[in-house]
Order: sequence, then structure tokens, then C-alpha cells
Amino acid sequence: MDFRITEEQQVLRDGVRSFCQQRITVERLHELASQDGFDRSLWKELADLGVFGLRQAEARGGSGLGMAEAVLVFEELGRCLAPGPVLWSHLAADLVDGATSGAVVVGALDLTSAAAEPYLVEHWQALDALLLLKPDGVERLDPKRLAVRPVSTPLDPLTPLHHAEDLPRGERIAGADAAGRLRREGTTLVAGQLLGIAEATLDLAVGYAKIREQFGRAIGSFQILKHVMADMFARQELARAAVYAAAATLDRPEVGNVERAASSAKLVAGEAAMKNARACIQIHGGMGYTWEIPAHYHFKRAWVLESWFGTIDDHATRLAEQIVV
Repeated sequence: MDFRITEEQQVLRDGVRSFCQQRITVERLHELASQDGFDRSLWKELADLGVFGLRQAEARGGSGLGMAEAVLVFEELGRCLAPGPVLWSHLAADLVDGATSGAVVVGALDLTSAAAEPYLVEHWQALDALLLLKPDGVERLDPKRLAVRPVSTPLDPLTPLHHAEDLPRGERIAGADAAGRLRREGTTLVAGQLLGIAEATLDLAVGYAKIREQFGRAIGSFQILKHVMADMFARQELARAAVYAAAATLDRPEVGNVERAASSAKLVAGEAAMKNARACIQIHGGMGYTWEIPAHYHFKRAWVLESWFGTIDDHATRLAEQIVV
């Protein structure tokens, strides 16, 4: 199996990165933080870019690509902190009409674990459909049927939350196999987003270390900070290997254990994102704790994504259980 990125995949990734650099700037993130973290016009642009229909069959209007391409796209979306329920709308392309075009904004609750409560619905105000991912299948629910109350101070200002006391039953639209597949794919794509955060925070840290001076020279020349940034780079590249391997395994499940590959990617990428985000703030010093420096957005988003489809500890436990003594 060849893990090298092809020329076509590089073009795809460069195109998404260029879009993000132009349309999802730090200034735009500041604006969205005060606007419930969602912009319909930006959402339509993401749809036109092909983000939601990336893996949908061409006969159904999608691009017909695989997980190998999808993780590259979600790596870039993670790097730029793309707002909105992008992952769920992508996963729902074959289940919810209108998701691919961006006409229907899809969110979801993962209820496959025992500790599903409390029910915290992300981007509730923007949602047109809510999927309930359960062990025995997938249900669709009208989010406006929920009795919710807003969470006044969500961890991530770009991910508004509403607390739902109860969940009514929804319309069953897929079975247990589909629920398991969505969970595996979601785990891998979230790992891709976390890889993007690990990369972005390293870039921020290195960029700042080159221009910030103390004692008459750039702080990046100090050996202790060189070690910190070298560790950040090592974590990033280890995460890249795990995420790309998981995507390749999901595309060709005959080559390995898809569950183990997805768990490994989430575990390694989650640790890389969390530790790199912390190190980025540390390298910025006191400035790293201010609202103006974007490091806090990455740190908070890493915390949010780390909890999706199982935490780092959850996946570590799953991997340990699969070890044959």
C-alpha cells in the first residue's frame, strides 16, 4: 500500500487550503464567535466546494472519492477551524436529501456509548435535521421538536450548545451496520481535523518564535523552545501517519482492522492536537492567553473534537482490549 499523496490529491488539498485562507480568516472567526458560529453563505460555499458530497457517488451528484481524499480535506478544515456541523453534513450525504448541496444543515448526537447524557446539541439554531446515532441504527429527528435551553458559555465560542432534557424517537432511516460505519468514518475524519489543529498550532508557534525577541534575539533560537517545537513536529508527523493509515484501511478494509485503525488515529491525533495547542499557548507566553491570539480557538476546538466518537482514554481502552497476550 502506497501512503504517498498523489498529484490529484495534492491539488485537492491545496484548493481547500486556498479557500480556507481566503474565506475563514482569524478576523472572520472573531466575527462568527459573536454570531452563533454559523454563516449560511459560507456554508453554501463549502457545499459548492464539494465538501459534503466528496464521497457520494457521482451518479448521485457527488465526487465519488474515498476516505484517503476526505481526510486531506478535513485536515484542512481542522486547520482553519471551519465552523458549523461540517462533519455530520458530510457523513449524512447519502442519508439526508439536500445535505450535499448545503440546502439542509445536518447535525447529530452520537448515542452509541453508555454515557450519552447530557444531550448537548451543537448548532441547534442552524440545524434543519438532527440524526440520532444509536447502536441499533440511525434515526432522523426534526431539531425543532426538541425542548432545549442554551448553554450560556460553551467551551468553544464557535460551537454553540443547547441542552435537551429528553429526546423523542425519530424516523428510522438506517440500520445498525450503517450506524457502525458512520461511527468509524466519523472517528477517522475527526482525527483528520485534529491533525489539522496539530499542524496549525505548530505553524503559529514557529511563526511567533521567529519574530518575538528577548535579550536581543528571537526566542526561537533558545534551545528549550527548539525542543518544545521539535516535540510538536514529532507528534504532528506521528498523527499524520496514523490518520492517513486509517483512511487507507477504511478504503481497503481487507488490508487491516478498520476499528483498530480508526481508534489509533483518534488516539494519536487527539493527543497531538491537545499537546500542541497547549505548547503553542506556552510559547506565546502571556500573549497566548489573550483573545486576539488565535491559539485559544484551536485549543478549545481540540477539546470539543477530542470528545467526539470516544475520548482518548476510550480509544486507548479499546486498543488495549484488542491486544492478544
